Amino acid sequence: MNSARGILTVDRLRELVDEDVVDTVLVAMTDMQGRLQGKRCAADYFVNEVVPHATEACNYLLAVDVDMNTVEGYEISSWERGYGDFVLRPDLSTLRLVPWHEGTALVLADVERVQGGEVAVSPRQVLRRQLDRLAERGLAAFVGTELEFIVFDDSYESAWWSGYRDLTPANQYNVDYSLLGTGRIEPLLRRIRNEMRDAGMYVESAKGECNPGQHEIAFRYTDALSTCDNHSVYKTGAKEIAAQEGRSLTFMAKFNEREGNSCHIHISLRSADGEPVLAGDGPGGFSRTMEHFLAGQLACLRELTYFFAPNINSYKRFVPGSFAPTAVAWGTDNRTCALRVVGHGQSLRVENRVPGGDVNPYLAVAALIAAGLHGIENELPLEPEFIGNAYGSDKPTVPSNLRDAAQLLSDSKVARAAFGDEVIAHYLNAARVELAAFDAAVTDWERIRGFERL
Repeated sequence: MNSARGILTVDRLRELVDEDVVDTVLVAMTDMQGRLQGKRCAADYFVNEVVPHATEACNYLLAVDVDMNTVEGYEISSWERGYGDFVLRPDLSTLRLVPWHEGTALVLADVERVQGGEVAVSPRQVLRRQLDRLAERGLAAFVGTELEFIVFDDSYESAWWSGYRDLTPANQYNVDYSLLGTGRIEPLLRRIRNEMRDAGMYVESAKGECNPGQHEIAFRYTDALSTCDNHSVYKTGAKEIAAQEGRSLTFMAKFNEREGNSCHIHISLRSADGEPVLAGDGPGGFSRTMEHFLAGQLACLRELTYFFAPNINSYKRFVPGSFAPTAVAWGTDNRTCALRVVGHGQSLRVENRVPGGDVNPYLAVAALIAAGLHGIENELPLEPEFIGNAYGSDKPTVPSNLRDAAQLLSDSKVARAAFGDEVIAHYLNAARVELAAFDAAVTDWERIRGFERL
């Protein structure tokens, strides 16, 4: 077994299978919505067949909406193309135990075409391409994601049958940093923390947040790909553990009119030999690389917002004075700015505060890297930091809705140069599908407003 608890080598997995400790291996990919999709393989079959030969899944997994409806407009998969397969190639470095399911391990997979070659629109491949671009410059990205969620005393089943109305939050008031508040649901939080640790993650802490029932569990930063992998496993695992406890939790960006669920993303860069490169002897302790990297984030934030806020609901977080950003500005330890610079020396990093809990981490981190590389390659100058309340400033703002964000992405030369037209077309179609579904829906708000009085 590797040094991290719960991380497995194939040889160790074989031993556990032979000892009847592990009987099931989950083979998972991450879809456009950031969810784990795949199949449960018998462990003997996995070690004897999937490890040497991979496995397959229907390619519609990258061409459906959140309800798993087949939708039109995707080049990769359609009725005309017959909805064929693609290959799930296990990345054996991600092999780990799944403590919240008995006798179970999990491996994440890269997505390949049956004829050979990568599936460029797969979120994990989108990130890999940007990491390769960094590596060409002798750089590597290190990332931490901070996911917030709201816990309810209702099961997922009862929440569904109630139409997600009148749910009971696990706390009745603001428990931000409250030890009493976290203590109220510590058995659940402790189980999630410990079982994520036993699945190979480095857990730092848990804390309460502002919305009733809202909490955050933080994990130590690591290399960008591993962080995104861990993020996806954690998000699925936390839901499954909550379900086993008869509760439910949501990561949706804006559940109600109070504070939304954020997913602040911290990113730093290191050289090929592991040395931090953002700190230097410039103003604020910045290196030139840091200045250009941060300038690139500012320059590209609006046109890449779709990758940070991919759903209709995502944009309802962006409310002045809510700790969710509206202003495209940067500041030192300033939570009113979209980009907050924190740390110093080796810990110097950029925090992007735009993403919500519904974000696909692979796409968001890929966008951060693409923006930073745009700034580095073009040696963009960094504007002065913003001091004060950015909510009341005249700075440009993040897009306020998905339709505007999609148009900005469509018009972005930076995005097309970084990701390629195939990727941009694929995710613009995802935005169109989301918008069409919302435009066709009749909401509770409309019924309440219009049933009798209009």
